[in-house]
Amino acid sequence: MWLRRAYYGWMIPAAFVLPLWLFVGWIAFNAGAWALLWVLLMAIPSVLIGQLVLTLLVRARPTARAARAVSWWDVAGFTVWHALTIALGFFVAAWWFPVFLLTVAVGLSLFWLMLWQLWREARPGLSTLRSAPGVSYIPPSPSTPPRREAPEVIIITEQQPRP
Repeated sequence: MWLRRAYYGWMIPAAFVLPLWLFVGWIAFNAGAWALLWVLLMAIPSVLIGQLVLTLLVRARPTARAARAVSWWDVAGFTVWHALTIALGFFVAAWWFPVFLLTVAVGLSLFWLMLWQLWREARPGLSTLRSAPGVSYIPPSPSTPPRREAPEVIIITEQQPRP
């Protein structure tokens, strides 16, 4: 549980740390002018906005808010996506483009995973009961409303006098 809670707390800082790492990686590994253009115009905005959108989708789920922890699916997906984003920051020309494509694919898959989890928890008919640890909760049985008999209706028609 501590790992899932750590990811829950890491998600907002990751939106700022990962783009910063791409910029620092460009400086540290002498990636070149075209790479700087890519980092400033494409990578930093897309990683920042993508991470914030994914964070909002995770935090929109009732189970994540209640436990203040992400799911195991989230841990797996964010681990892979963050590792690939960090790998991009090394700017090794031999494997940079395949890692870039894989990072984009994992990011899009993670987006759909977040939507699927949110939809699964938000669909009607699914109710989750929560209580404090060690306390059980039994919901009351649904009561039927008292039956009311239909009131007697009397219709009076008025006849018009004949001229």
